[in-house]
Amino acid sequence: MESLFTTIYWVSAGVVLAQALLLILQAWENRRYARSCLASAGEKQPSGRAEVFVPCKGMDVELQDNLQALLQQDYNDSQLTFIVESDNDPACQTIQQVIHDNPEVPTRLVVAGQSLHTGQKVHNLRKATESLADDVDILVFVDSDARPKTGWLRALVDSLASPKYAAVTGYRWFIPQQPSLANWLLYGINSRLASLLGRDNHYIVWGGSWAVRRDVFEEIGLHEAWKGTLSDDLVASRVLRLSGKKVRFEPSCMAASPADGSLWQMFEFMRRQYVVGKFYTTRWWAMALTMATVNILFWVASLAMICYGLAVGSAATWIPATLCTTLYMLGLTRGAIIQNAALKYFPDKKDELHSARLAAVWGGPVLTFVNWLGLVASMFDRHITWRGITYRIFRGGGIQIVGRHEQPPQHDEHDNDRSIIALPQETTTYRKAG
Repeated sequence: MESLFTTIYWVSAGVVLAQALLLILQAWENRRYARSCLASAGEKQPSGRAEVFVPCKGMDVELQDNLQALLQQDYNDSQLTFIVESDNDPACQTIQQVIHDNPEVPTRLVVAGQSLHTGQKVHNLRKATESLADDVDILVFVDSDARPKTGWLRALVDSLASPKYAAVTGYRWFIPQQPSLANWLLYGINSRLASLLGRDNHYIVWGGSWAVRRDVFEEIGLHEAWKGTLSDDLVASRVLRLSGKKVRFEPSCMAASPADGSLWQMFEFMRRQYVVGKFYTTRWWAMALTMATVNILFWVASLAMICYGLAVGSAATWIPATLCTTLYMLGLTRGAIIQNAALKYFPDKKDELHSARLAAVWGGPVLTFVNWLGLVASMFDRHITWRGITYRIFRGGGIQIVGRHEQPPQHDEHDNDRSIIALPQETTTYRKAG
């Protein structure tokens, strides 16, 4: 039994150390690629009519500043479409204010109505994209909690000039609004994920900052594929993959995202992301869970061996201690590379990110453990609450709206094993604004 444990331990040690080395190489490549792209970002001179779709629900942190950034892009051949569920949404007043402050920018507001069978955000996007103007060449999607730089839209459009890529994506980089453990954890885990992106991103897109050519959008039938689903970006990723289309990651489209919340809000956000990933990118979710579990088991086994060796006076404690130190130093190296890349993405936020960057570099094992907890928590649930709406997700990605905060769930007499609430019929109202 002891020899079996020793064999398993050394195998797991080899796996986690090899994984750590590969992640360092990936972080290095991500930084190199980002530095190269950002150095030439101002040289882009793209063309093509773009329509930017901005689904809004509720009041994000610093929402007005986020929306203001969208109306101050240095690419003029575009129109912004804001989409809300209803006239009563708190975001409406802010939207109207930024439109009023920027009358030179073509805008419109779409009131999509409540969704019955589709995630509200996806429903909003379907309503807004069902009637596109004839001159629109590129569809751009951005979340209301992202704050892109002024060259963001120009970089997205330029990246689609090559026929090699059907879509282009950026990603989020959380910016803590105050120093707190929750914000540092969220920042550290998210920046690790951001470092996994490379030039040929195969087919993964992030819904908060991405674009697709109109001909591709129509060819792959994304509007129809979104019907009855919850995740706009992971469904788009799946359809692009099945169609054999490539997605490019564009570092110039990395968007700052203001973040401020409690530990519970941070963990619930992470768990929700992994629950959605479990149903829409099952293989990636399973791989992440497996590798994180192996990593955690190695740490637990090593610490247990060290404690036992110290208790019995064994000299063999140097072996697990050395392996743990090596793994920590590799994680330290990776963290330093990632946080150096943060300064390439956001050089103007060096002071603002100082404490979060330090926590992300030195707190590697803590980030690994918290991330693993989020993955494990996602194993046992198929429900998420997103922007005040609770959904149940079924195998294959179909969903059911279980309830809304505005009113309690009601029993549906036609479905004995499911609980849904009665909602008004979906409606759409278009308004010209500006």
